[in-house]
Amino acid sequence: MANAEHSGATEIQARLRVARLALWLVAAVLALREVAVVLSTPRGERLTDLETWVGPDGVLHVKGSLYDSTQFTGTPFGGLVLKPLTRAAEQALGWGWTFGTLLLVVALGLVAARALPQPVGRRTSLLAAPVAISLLMLSLPVRNTLYLGQTSIIPVLLVLVACFAVRGERVSGLLVGLAAALQPTVLLFAALLWFTGRRRGALTTVAAFAAGTALAWAALPHDSYTYWVHHIAGTGLGGPADDLANQSLHGLLLRLGVSGPLEISLFLALGAAVAALGVRRAVRYARDGQLLLAVAITGCAAIAVSPTTWQHQLLWVLLAVVGRVGKRASDRYVWPVAVIVVMTLPTTMLLPHISALYPLRNNLVLLAALAAATVIPFLSRTSPYYRAPIPAQFAPAAPARFRRVPLLPFLRRVLTRPNLLLELLLLRVTYAAYQQVRLAATGGSNSAGRATAEKHGQQVLDLERLLHIDIEHWANHAVVKVDWLRNFFDFYYESFHFVVPLSVLAVLYWRRPVDYRWARASLGFATLLALVGFWLYPLAPPRLMPALGVIDTVHGVQDFSKPDYGTLTALTNQYAAMPSLHFGWSLWCGVVIAVIAPRWWMKGLGLLHPLFTVSAIVATGNHWVLDAVGGAAVVAGGFGLSYLFQGPRGRMTAVVAEAEAADQERAPARRDTAPRP
Repeated sequence: MANAEHSGATEIQARLRVARLALWLVAAVLALREVAVVLSTPRGERLTDLETWVGPDGVLHVKGSLYDSTQFTGTPFGGLVLKPLTRAAEQALGWGWTFGTLLLVVALGLVAARALPQPVGRRTSLLAAPVAISLLMLSLPVRNTLYLGQTSIIPVLLVLVACFAVRGERVSGLLVGLAAALQPTVLLFAALLWFTGRRRGALTTVAAFAAGTALAWAALPHDSYTYWVHHIAGTGLGGPADDLANQSLHGLLLRLGVSGPLEISLFLALGAAVAALGVRRAVRYARDGQLLLAVAITGCAAIAVSPTTWQHQLLWVLLAVVGRVGKRASDRYVWPVAVIVVMTLPTTMLLPHISALYPLRNNLVLLAALAAATVIPFLSRTSPYYRAPIPAQFAPAAPARFRRVPLLPFLRRVLTRPNLLLELLLLRVTYAAYQQVRLAATGGSNSAGRATAEKHGQQVLDLERLLHIDIEHWANHAVVKVDWLRNFFDFYYESFHFVVPLSVLAVLYWRRPVDYRWARASLGFATLLALVGFWLYPLAPPRLMPALGVIDTVHGVQDFSKPDYGTLTALTNQYAAMPSLHFGWSLWCGVVIAVIAPRWWMKGLGLLHPLFTVSAIVATGNHWVLDAVGGAAVVAGGFGLSYLFQGPRGRMTAVVAEAEAADQERAPARRDTAPRP
């Protein structure tokens, strides 16, 4: 028995070492990628903010004001202490500054990993550092900092080092004060130090900030007046305050059309409220033993109350990923996933291109910071759910027909429905990625893409003629002659492609959560396989084959004299035809309904959808018959991959699953109220 336990522990340690090595390799690859992106960009387009320091008219050489350069947005103290450092950067512009910034990012990740709330399991302690560094490398603030040549990582690193890596309140206060002298809103951390009992550190912070600012006033009086009085702590430097890049309350109010004394009053009132509430929450979590979360909350409050908060200054939001939210295990991933997605992807991928959503999309990072600072109900370490959330309920394992299935046995069928917010977020991001990949699959330049797609179209037509299934021209012209039939197929083609799959997913989510996960995974695999087809085989549909004479009933008459007709447009790639996802998604709907529907007539209605869809895509000239065959192939592949990785779908009903989940949720309450011996 002892030998078996020792062997099991050794195997676990070996797996951890392999996982840790793999994660460090990922972090190294991401770092090399960032270096390659920066250094491969033409000199005049990269490190543009750094160029203002070391160029012929940059800060290093300028005889007048620091702010004669419109791109310099730092404090006078920053200009005073960082100016000597740029001499080294001037000798090796790009390499020295880029690798120096990467070292700061690595140090930041190491300190953040060390600062995780205790107790921390061995697996977490081993994997936290490479994961933290990888997330930092992927985040937009770090990428922006590396690309522009900014110094915004330094204040964040100084605060983390002060809180977690040095001893003594005065040293900690000195480091925070220096950070505040570089980025004034960091002074908000003095309040965190004061109310958590480190009053000597708070006083030192204020003194260090005052001393640095006074030194800058003495050395650079004109620049200090320009920054603190004329520009009101940097407002107006680096770009208009209402620019989308300014993710602060001040920028939000200006973008909403509020201006003048009313805007200033609202900004001061809202800023004071956010600062007070944020510091209060931060103090509570610091006393709870979650100091890293407290630092993140304070930093998020500083983002909101700053007059200007540019992209490279938003790193505090990413640190808030350490907070735990939700009682259920299935809810625990919502907050970290939301933070990571907001901090690593452009907001255009997170929300659709709808004008009513622009105020939300344009201020998404600010809203994330405000949520972290004021409203997100992070769990206390004293909560019974902090370390032991309500576990997910799994369906009994169904026997598979093959020996090695499932390949990933840990991906078991969960009975309860997943978190709706997380599902919507992932659905939107996945669809945005699908759009981007489909948009990029052109086969080269516009003219080359057109030639390749038409060549492939001729190949498909020749194969269909060989198989005697080349019915596109006949079906298209037969439908055009009947107005009501043409209108029906046009409407069906344009309207049901998204409505029916989303409706099926919605019904499954609400009524059959186990089947929802199975169906969603199969649809995702099928779409992924289709993207590979779009990329490898750009294909012109019948309506874009000039010699075929097919009438485009949906999009109107094509002008074939234009050399770029039918190529990449603002919405979609016209040559992403093989396989047909119009038919593929409809077939997926039909199969899911046929498998799950309890009555035969429901199954029949479900199978009518792919029949109508294949008729519509051929009759309107948007697809070849073989495109539908390709769509069927990727759907079969999607269901096959789902079966291969996860095994057969779960069989337990949603009613039983919800009853078991409710009983599990009541268990902690019963434990708390049980009489103690």
